[in-house]
Amino acid sequence: MTTADGREASDREDPQLTSTPSSGSESTDIDLALRTLGADPLNDSPMLEEFFGEAYGRVRAFAELLADQGVLRGLIGPRELSRVWERHILNSAALAPFLPQGVLVDVGSGAGFPGLVLAAMEPNRSVVLVEPMERRTAWLFEAAEASGIDNVSIVRGRAEEVADLVSADVVTARAVAPIDKLAKWCAPLLADDGHMVFLKGRSAPEELDRAKYVLRKLGLQGSVHTAPTLEGVEPTTVVTLKRSS
Repeated sequence: MTTADGREASDREDPQLTSTPSSGSESTDIDLALRTLGADPLNDSPMLEEFFGEAYGRVRAFAELLADQGVLRGLIGPRELSRVWERHILNSAALAPFLPQGVLVDVGSGAGFPGLVLAAMEPNRSVVLVEPMERRTAWLFEAAEASGIDNVSIVRGRAEEVADLVSADVVTARAVAPIDKLAKWCAPLLADDGHMVFLKGRSAPEELDRAKYVLRKLGLQGSVHTAPTLEGVEPTTVVTLKRSS
């Protein structure tokens, strides 16, 4: 990817609406036999197909690609191959019931969580993936194309830099920053009646309490929710923020 003046873009340069993928492959000696979902106990579970319905083919294609390329490209660690479905795919999918209609902007998409999973689940929704690192935007392009996820666009930059490029009805994020910082970065992207929906851990109530003054200044109200997916899989914690009435 190059800038408008032809210079090679660094990970910290101005945000851009990207249109051409660049190679992000890395060569590492990892046994091909290990680059599969075979070690994941949920793999091939009929519960997955039932849960995802008609989206299952796209979601599975993405999960398989992640298993094949994720460790090679520094997107996940080797130990994650035994829990791709639970830790990454289902964890992302847990946000779906909390999303209002409209354009979804996923901030800090990284390997594609939760944005690519949610885009696969809702093919009629416009999804924008915001990611500052060039090698990860390359991955997002390739993963979306290979998985048949054609309702995404990708913007390279940080959330606080891209307000002139994107406008969101709902902003999502996972493991990007504490709620107070994340809310400040994302508020300029949000429509007047928009929502923020974040994946968080068990300490979400305490984190939300620490952010209360920032949220009050931004005119946002927060709630913590428990979001189950499959039976036997630990529920996900979701934080929703919406404009105060």
